[in-house]
Amino acid sequence: MQIEYNHQKKCLIVTIEGELDHHTAAAVRETIDKELFSGPAKNLIFDFGHLTFMDSSGIGVIIGRYKTVSAQGGKVVIACANQSVERILHLSGILKLTKVARTRGLALEMI
Repeated sequence: MQIEYNHQKKCLIVTIEGELDHHTAAAVRETIDKELFSGPAKNLIFDFGHLTFMDSSGIGVIIGRYKTVSAQGGKVVIACANQSVERILHLSGILKLTKVARTRGLALEMI
């Protein structure tokens, strides 16, 4: 698993490559929180274009970051999710909290 961070328009964009599951969730959670608290980002975009698998631990990562960001008045958008990841997002009910965009550019427009 690889994580890449990019800051644009007061937004932290987190690109995750590989799997977001119970083996990787704690590390992802810690590094995202560290990046959120160290910079000027108010909003968060998860770029899942290279995410190959996600389980309920990944949903927990998203919900936890949603709570953190929304408490600061920010938004969370999920971008580029493939069909299987989008299905998990739908089944979890997380789409009631966040928006989904087909591209990173559209996600930035939603912020």
